[in-house]
Amino acid sequence: MTQTAFTLINPETKALAFKIFAFEDDAYFNQVKNYNYYSMVLVTEGKGTLRADFSEYLLAADSLACFSVYQPFMIKADNDLKGILINFHPDFFCIHKHQQEVACNGVLFNNIYESPVVSLTLAEVQSLLNIVNELKAEMQNAALAQYELLVSYLKIFLINASRIKLNQNQPVIPGNKQEPFILQTLKDAIEAHYKTKHSAGAYAGLLNISTRALNRISKDHFNKTITNLIAERIIIEAKRELYLTSKPVKMIAYELGFNDEFYFSRFFKGNADVSPQRYRDTVGFSRAEA
Repeated sequence: MTQTAFTLINPETKALAFKIFAFEDDAYFNQVKNYNYYSMVLVTEGKGTLRADFSEYLLAADSLACFSVYQPFMIKADNDLKGILINFHPDFFCIHKHQQEVACNGVLFNNIYESPVVSLTLAEVQSLLNIVNELKAEMQNAALAQYELLVSYLKIFLINASRIKLNQNQPVIPGNKQEPFILQTLKDAIEAHYKTKHSAGAYAGLLNISTRALNRISKDHFNKTITNLIAERIIIEAKRELYLTSKPVKMIAYELGFNDEFYFSRFFKGNADVSPQRYRDTVGFSRAEA
């Protein structure tokens, strides 16, 4: 019988470090997944509906979907769903710490403005599957420098997937020239002010447009409201600070524009489905500074 799951356990924490799992239906995904590791779902057959955060997306054969640590997602298949699931914990490979090497943060992961799903050609699917096969082979070979080689193959997978997505997102000149300007201005405004401005009305004021009109544009193009976008951007930064620094939660809350630590904790848990302290404890910040 062919082995369908390959798992590497962190010897220090006894928790999952890296895993490759071949699935043949949606049984694993038909309840909300919300784990303390990154997840990548490479679909080779079938189709279904993906629910992630505040939105729904079509997930079809020859596609890749990527999810950040503690990002909730769920897949309901319309027919047989087959493919490969890859999980990796930040202790195994942290995309924040290795951003300059793989540049997948903000492309495959933590991109609040685009779908988490990347459509692939048959050649691109085969290229990614070839890397998966190298990972599987190495996981069955507990030899010298196994960890380093696994990380190298994972980097190759992430770099190739990032290139595919970036190539698909080349600027297109649409018929209505005002929408791209407003959308880019909105993204720039959120990046500049998400720590101090938390309301949709504040951004509508900056862009000299009504809140209702701005929300409509956001829903049409990002499939999210302005409030959703602001919340996701705050949570991404909060997660980064919780993992990469030893700052107290109270300080992180204050730097993100929350004067009340307990309100921030409720906000974080409401959007991340886990408390700030629980996130820090399970993602492993103490080893991030090592």
